[in-house]
Amino acid sequence: MTCAAILMLTLVILFIGTLLLFGLLPMAVALLVLGLVLIPLVILLTWRIIYPWLLRIGRWAAQVRNIVYLFFVLLVTGLVLPYILGLAGVSVSPIIIYIILGVIFLLLLLLGLVVWLVRLWRRGWPTTRNAFWDMWFRIGALFWRILLGIPLGITWFLYHPPLRWLVAALLFYLRWTSAAVAWLLYNPPLRSITTAGLFVTRLIARPAGWLLYNLPILWLVAAVLFSLRLIARSTSTIIYGIVSWWPVQGVRGMLKKGLTAESKSYEDYKYAQDDSSAAS
Repeated sequence: MTCAAILMLTLVILFIGTLLLFGLLPMAVALLVLGLVLIPLVILLTWRIIYPWLLRIGRWAAQVRNIVYLFFVLLVTGLVLPYILGLAGVSVSPIIIYIILGVIFLLLLLLGLVVWLVRLWRRGWPTTRNAFWDMWFRIGALFWRILLGIPLGITWFLYHPPLRWLVAALLFYLRWTSAAVAWLLYNPPLRSITTAGLFVTRLIARPAGWLLYNLPILWLVAAVLFSLRLIARSTSTIIYGIVSWWPVQGVRGMLKKGLTAESKSYEDYKYAQDDSSAAS
């Protein structure tokens, strides 16, 4: 319990003890019951009296021209009233006047907002309530369909013969696989071998990780890879140049030789008739 709760409990006990001491406890209970009955009654009567006035003021403030007019009137009043009070010899701080006028304006604006909300509800709800209830009914139907479709899908899946056979085969092999894995894991020699293998793997991985993540070794590996790439790039350039130059030169030589031979044979064919006529 906190200190405040202990203090309140002490005050209540002290109050009840005092009433018991002076014999006023029945009177206090009677006054408490009377207060619990009269306070709601007074509130209801007061509300019945002031509700029509609040409704009229709210309807008046719900009009934009009226609330704008009220704003300018209160603004002018806040600027002029301190000057008038100063001339009358009444010293009042302008901040207090501004606070009072601001509270009045905010109260009227709040009443106007309440009237606007009620009008919006009265005009908007009849046109949208069908869509509202239809949306909720559709959402409920969708959830019901999902809930009903889950067991139907499971039933169709289990009673469809090919799928049922597939599930049975998977369960059969899964059972044998799990049995084999359990036998391997819970057999002491194999478990010891597995532990030893994991220990050796960790023993190898730790120096390997140290070698791979050590900065000087990483720089050395990067330098070696850069040198190999540079050598490979230059070697490939030379080999590509030789390979591309050699066939081109050969093709050019063959083309030139072929054209010359062709032209020579054409000349021999052209003057072959003259040679045969001279021989005859």
